[in-house]
Amino acid sequence: MNTPAHTPMMQQYLALKSQHADKLLFYRMGDFYELFFDDAVKAARLLDITLTSRGQTAGMPIKMAGIPYHAAEGYLAKLVKLGESVAIAEQFGDPATSKGPVERRVVRIVTPGTLTDAALLDDKRENLLLAVNAIKGRLGLAWISLASGDFRLLETVPEALASELERLKPAEVLLPEDLNLDLPAAAGYAVKRIASWQFDIETALRNLTRQFQTQDLSGFGVDEPGVAVGVAGALLEYARQTQCGALPHVNTLSVEQAGQYLALDAATRRNLELTETIRGEPAPTLFSLLDSCATAMGSRLMRHWLHHPLRNQHKVVRRRDAVAALVEVHDLEGLRAQLGEIHDIERIAARVALRSARPRDLSSLRDSLSALPALLPQLPANALLDELAQQLQPPREVVDLLARAVMDEPSVVIRDGGVIRSGFHAELDELRAIQTNHGDFLLALEARERERTGIPNLRVEYNRVHGFYIEITNSHGDKIPDDYRRRQTLKNAERYITPELKAFEDKALSAQERSLALEKALYEGLLDALAPAVPTLQLLAQAVAGLDVLACLAERARVLDWVAPSFRDETVLSIEAGRHPVVEQQLRDGAGEAFIANDLHFDASRKLLLITGPNMGGKSTYMRQAALIVLLAQIGSFVPAKAATIGRLDRIFTRIGASDDLAGGRSTFMVEMTETANILNNAGEHALVLMDEVGRGTSTFDGLALAWAIARALIEKNRSYTLFATHYFELTRLAIEYQQVANVHLDAVEHKDKIVFLHSVEEGPASQSYGLQVAQLAGVPRETIRQAKRYLTELENQRASQAGQGDLFAAPVLELPEPETNPLQDKLLAIDPDSLTPRDALDLLYELSRLARA
Repeated sequence: MNTPAHTPMMQQYLALKSQHADKLLFYRMGDFYELFFDDAVKAARLLDITLTSRGQTAGMPIKMAGIPYHAAEGYLAKLVKLGESVAIAEQFGDPATSKGPVERRVVRIVTPGTLTDAALLDDKRENLLLAVNAIKGRLGLAWISLASGDFRLLETVPEALASELERLKPAEVLLPEDLNLDLPAAAGYAVKRIASWQFDIETALRNLTRQFQTQDLSGFGVDEPGVAVGVAGALLEYARQTQCGALPHVNTLSVEQAGQYLALDAATRRNLELTETIRGEPAPTLFSLLDSCATAMGSRLMRHWLHHPLRNQHKVVRRRDAVAALVEVHDLEGLRAQLGEIHDIERIAARVALRSARPRDLSSLRDSLSALPALLPQLPANALLDELAQQLQPPREVVDLLARAVMDEPSVVIRDGGVIRSGFHAELDELRAIQTNHGDFLLALEARERERTGIPNLRVEYNRVHGFYIEITNSHGDKIPDDYRRRQTLKNAERYITPELKAFEDKALSAQERSLALEKALYEGLLDALAPAVPTLQLLAQAVAGLDVLACLAERARVLDWVAPSFRDETVLSIEAGRHPVVEQQLRDGAGEAFIANDLHFDASRKLLLITGPNMGGKSTYMRQAALIVLLAQIGSFVPAKAATIGRLDRIFTRIGASDDLAGGRSTFMVEMTETANILNNAGEHALVLMDEVGRGTSTFDGLALAWAIARALIEKNRSYTLFATHYFELTRLAIEYQQVANVHLDAVEHKDKIVFLHSVEEGPASQSYGLQVAQLAGVPRETIRQAKRYLTELENQRASQAGQGDLFAAPVLELPEPETNPLQDKLLAIDPDSLTPRDALDLLYELSRLARA
């Protein structure tokens, strides 16, 4: 690297590259970032830019690829999306005065999880850097959003890793080099291995207390530092290294506790399609339906709330009551329009702290803070809204400083000038006046010199080659004053300079350069002055985001006709005329159809609903809408129903859909059983469980046996609120054996060889599954359907005439336990409806009524 065979510039480059060997190095040269050698080859391939070769060093050709300095953000965004990290080396010093290569230093490292630039970030999603470690059966996680300064940690069990990754959706994950931990297969995050010693708990504790300037972490809820503290320390140090300096906006630590949120495992988050569809698309989802937030801060908080529904009913009721108060606001849209005038204060504050804020960030901050006072009079009386109003008071000193210092519409970057307002600094105003008013000076000088010399055609002018000069024709050569010095000889004239004009020239020609330098210094001073206000701005941003989400939920409640849920600390879950929010909106936007609402009722004596009915009949929709209504209620939202009463809940589990895990070597049935095992091992009496078609991925006997045993376990052991959809009609007999089990079904009717789905949930089991009709709707050829009907008839005849045969289809599917009978049941089973006369039917009705009362 230091061999004389390398040129001095290549020695400098290779020295920087050796410190960042695993990253692409953007090496600033004038108006370009250059990449060399292997970096150039890789960048040319990834960015589709030209790869060239220029000169040699140490006998090797220098491969090069470059990108314009002003367009770097677009290229960085593309590299980050590909999981690459980039070290950015900037020039320091003046090339004109430097001996040898201009000094260069790495000023920032851009990785997928440490983005702060607005152009590289999604406005509506947090960009998280996550660190993970496991010690002695405990899993420690810590994550940070450098764009906002939010820093959190959690200690849990290793089995929760998949769920936490699905909840947090990090952009980058840090792991110790020696940790043997299987991360779930995912393409959504980059993985970085760092030295294991960086996760040392004692070292981490010192780093964290130094960052927060505290003696210990007990003020943040950490009494006994464990594995999560070591992880947080490693994460903080890595983040510092990427920013090449301190992180002043990271000034607090939040410790998440087990039981703080309604638990949702990874499968549940995917199946409920909270923020992305099963296929990974952003819409249609619950978030895409709810997010009409006026600010980017509100959208990010809405996303957070959806993945973090609260268990504490007191906190939930506070949110719900605030939404209810806002629903009654007459000019709610006016309030939301004013919220829309507020820019992303949270991320601007972070960039101020990191000293990467651009001029328009500061003008946006000024305008946003100035818009806040107009919000306060419009807020209705409410405990939570009153608290937010107290936090929405803008710091007057910051508003005044920005109003005095920053132009109404500053330039994009400080290097172009045009940022600091006139009147803020006298010297800057003078330098600008020289640039803009030198014409007046030249006219005045020309008039004075004509009068002094008596030369009527004397002219004072300027050109870029010779600067300022006084031009006099040769015919007046005898009138030249002694203080004139010849600057240039022309054919018919001479050009002169005077001491006064020379002094003005020196001042004028350097004024622009000096004004730009002074303006940059003033801008740096402005960032220094704003830095102490960053914590205040962060709290203010949180208040704006909270108000925005509550106002958004109020607007959604109005537009979508949702109602306020009620809460009880008892075993109950009751929904009257519930609707699936996303499916309902899709029907409205599509064919303009009305959604069929359905009831749901659970209590201590009714804990499992066996749901039967045809495919496409709406079983999965009915199950999912129950979970979504519960989740919406637990974030404080109104819900899509006529009425809803939510009891004590702690978890939601789903086993819905069929998909394999090829990367993990798991079949569809293995995935199904893994998710089922998780439910049976973890669901308790306050969990809501959705089970859809369990056991369908194996043979009929195996599947029915498993479904029967799983349903019994959920009734006897877990005692959860359970919606259990199945095509195994044999399971409907569980309602006879268990008082807590009820049969419901979604019906359909046939009309002229067609099937009509009613989508209405009725009590009792379904009569048939309509599988062939659904296949016909799906486009299965008619001949195939006809053959299937003939074969189905044969199978049904075989079952009727050869019940004892061992054939798979003809034999009784499974000998299930015979329930106890009673006289009423015996009478019902003996009835032949086709043979009854009207009089017989009436007499039978009286007899059944008597038996029912006995």
